[in-house]
Amino acid sequence: MTYDFDRIIDRRNTDSEKWDVKPNELPMWVADMDFEVAPDIRKTIQEKLDHGVFGYSLVSDRWYDAYISWWKRRHGFEMKKEWLMFCTGVIPAISSIVRKLTTPNENVLIQTPVYNIFFNSIVNNGCRALESPLRYENGLYSMDLEDLEENLSKPQTTLMILCNPQNPIGMIWEKDTLAKVGELAAKYGVTVIADEIHCDLTTPGQEYVPFASVSDTCRDISITCIAPTKTFNIAGLKTSAICVPNEQLRHKVNRAINTDEVAEPNVFAVNAAIAAFEKGEPWLEELKVYLAENRKIAEDFINKNIEGVHAIHGDATYLLWIDLSGLPGDKSRMADYIRKNSGLYLSEGRIYGKCGRDHLRMNLASPRSMCLDGLQRLKESIEEYIKENSTS
Repeated sequence: MTYDFDRIIDRRNTDSEKWDVKPNELPMWVADMDFEVAPDIRKTIQEKLDHGVFGYSLVSDRWYDAYISWWKRRHGFEMKKEWLMFCTGVIPAISSIVRKLTTPNENVLIQTPVYNIFFNSIVNNGCRALESPLRYENGLYSMDLEDLEENLSKPQTTLMILCNPQNPIGMIWEKDTLAKVGELAAKYGVTVIADEIHCDLTTPGQEYVPFASVSDTCRDISITCIAPTKTFNIAGLKTSAICVPNEQLRHKVNRAINTDEVAEPNVFAVNAAIAAFEKGEPWLEELKVYLAENRKIAEDFINKNIEGVHAIHGDATYLLWIDLSGLPGDKSRMADYIRKNSGLYLSEGRIYGKCGRDHLRMNLASPRSMCLDGLQRLKESIEEYIKENSTS
């Protein structure tokens, strides 16, 4: 490999949210990567830094071209310049859109288990988070389209947040499934926000389908939030884009993000995104191979070596969804138990919706030695838990 993903970078005492932990603890929770950013992105930031003047920045034509070229080349979806708007992040975008397109006490539908911050964006804006649980059978997830239609048909349901690919389960939604979602949403007058921030982090050979590319219906009812931040590990630079083909929806979204003052870039945000999309592809291709190997190792290790625990296979994200339902007792606070027992810091499944209660989320975007350390800590903690909860 050209890039060294095995190298351990000490992130302690760097004001890292992920690594603000005790000396013996290993954080594998929040979704950022423990890898150095691609050299060409760092070089671009350094050039901006060396310029020495950090005034207000504009969104250049090259920024639009970078997004349009990337999505056309890698995902087969051709966006138009006028569809795109800069935003400081996907979650600021979603929160602004929820505020603009809903009134208090309306339902915003989410398919759980799903990214926990969606709940904040909904509830903090006076709306109700309406859960449509995914169907979970024989260790596999799928959309429950009957339940989805029932909830979309409710008069108070005006907005849906689609996670594509799905965080935390790592599911890539197929084109036919997305088409049905679009048809049902259109039937009941529901606008779909598609959070596609993890779209480039797929297993080599697997490809995600942009929701807006599926059909004219999906295009016309959708607001797509995209970014290079997860893909290239630059979340701290606060850079993203919103794609809205429908002119009326686009006007509302534009007013929303400008009213909330989240439509202006910081001095590094535009150039870093351009560098990522123009020059980051070789780095990404190697990263995807490395992450896929981490995932396979983790899935195999858990399924073969940890009694009562099942790792859900995923083809997207660097997040592993772990099923604890085969263990005895109440597993809803298992992450707390594991952290106290071994220092391994994972995310509680219950924060991703009611159906996540007996699960954990594990971030695999770390050097392999750290992942192996985390898996061993998980095994030892589960073994200790079983001893403490076994009945004789």
